[in-house]
Amino acid sequence: MTHAHQFYAGQEVVCIDAKQPANTTLASELTEGAIYRVRWVGPFVHYLDGEYIGLRLEGINRGVCPTWGYVDPPFRATRFRPLVKDRLGSLRALLVPGQPLAPSIEDPRRPVKVKEEEKV
Repeated sequence: MTHAHQFYAGQEVVCIDAKQPANTTLASELTEGAIYRVRWVGPFVHYLDGEYIGLRLEGINRGVCPTWGYVDPPFRATRFRPLVKDRLGSLRALLVPGQPLAPSIEDPRRPVKVKEEEKV
């Protein structure tokens, strides 16, 4: 459950693992590399897999699992990563405390102090 803090409802995510788990009979709705929007994030307890952080995605309702009876079971969060538009910006943000985790390239740049010219 170490990745729970990086996901939130309304966030865009990229699927990095679209393989269907062996313990489910649900059809695979995911496409690797596709972008999805999170509609729910939270802990989920599965009979075989135990507890994990799950994501429900906008536009995908998985219905009732015929094997286990779960209603709209979420996808495991480890199958996704947050969509980052500015990868270098997200790395720079790690160096600056208080900086947003992944500033967008559309965000305005911070003002830079300009040194005044000294007259001697």
